[in-house]
Order: sequence, then C-alpha cells, then structure tokens
Amino acid sequence: MSEKILEVPLKDKDIRDLNIGDVVYLKGMIYTARDMAHLRMKEFYENNSEYPVDFYGSVIFHAGPVAKKNGDSWDLIVIGPTTSVRMEPYSELVGELGVKAIVGKGGMLEKTIENAGKYGYVYLQAPPGCGVTTTEGFKEISGVEWLDLAMPEALWKLDAVKFGPLVVSMDTHGKSIYKDIKENALKMVQEKYKNN
Repeated sequence: MSEKILEVPLKDKDIRDLNIGDVVYLKGMIYTARDMAHLRMKEFYENNSEYPVDFYGSVIFHAGPVAKKNGDSWDLIVIGPTTSVRMEPYSELVGELGVKAIVGKGGMLEKTIENAGKYGYVYLQAPPGCGVTTTEGFKEISGVEWLDLAMPEALWKLDAVKFGPLVVSMDTHGKSIYKDIKENALKMVQEKYKNN
C-alpha cells in the first residue's frame, strides 16, 4: 500500500501503477457528475456533440455540492460522495471519454471492473459522512455547466488543492475491494451454515 499525490489531468502510467489499497490525493480540476449529468454525457456522445469540458485524463466525482451564488461566482459550502452504483450503465462511456478516475462511495459492479482494465481508469472510495473535511480539499468552484439539471445534478468544476484521502478500491488489474468483501462474506455464510 502506498500514498501518492496525483495531478490532474491524470497520466495513464500513473493510473495503471495503482493497486487496490493504495491511498491517493488529487490536485487539479475535478468534475462532479451524478445521474442526470451522465445521461446528458451519453446524449452528447450519441449525437457527436461537443462537450463543455475535456474529459481526457479527468476525474469524475459522484457528488452533488451545496453551493452558494456570490456575485458572478459560486462558493462551495459542502460536498460529499453519492452512491456510485447508479452510474454503472455509463462505465464504458466514461472510458471512451478518457476519464482516468471515478470518485464516489460504495463501489461499482462487474462492467466497471472490466472497463477499468480496458480503458485504464480506477475507482477511488471517498470517505462517506465527511463532507466538511472533503470540502477542505478544494480551493474554489471554477465554474458550472448544465445548471438547468439542478444544483446537485449539474457538472461542477472544482479546483482541488489536496482532495483526499481516497482509497483505490477498483484498479486496472481486475481487482475490486467490493467484490472481495462480497465473496469473502458469502464464503463465511456458506461455511457457517453448511451443515444446516
């Protein structure tokens, strides 16, 4: 297990060198995207429309910030991760777009494990229930796109100074902490009740 500070845009080699259990911090531009933003990303992809941001080497944070309008800018009040499994249907899309890290909570499923290896991205577990501490990792909101989707669903551009700690819980080598925990739990249940 190692601890690293990675600068966004992320490099393919840095991502492929990561293994589950590694702890990372991120510095640079982070984009938020929840259900509706992913749906719009898919629509843009299918229509060959130009995206308002460059996703190559990027980080997508499954989160919806609480922000306050301050003149022409926004102040970040608090942000924490949302449950990522809802974005499982978009695991190939984010790979196609060149995303190199997904940040969220609770992990994702088999398609993400497969696509993480295929496209070279990782899933990073953010600490749930620590929104205030998580917010301290960001310097400012640099902008917002798709605000018509509503505040939590918009694509926010967050300038991270030291966003973390984040745990690599799905890597590019086909490993997933969530899959391991599930398999181990099932083995324990089967062992305990094999004679019943």
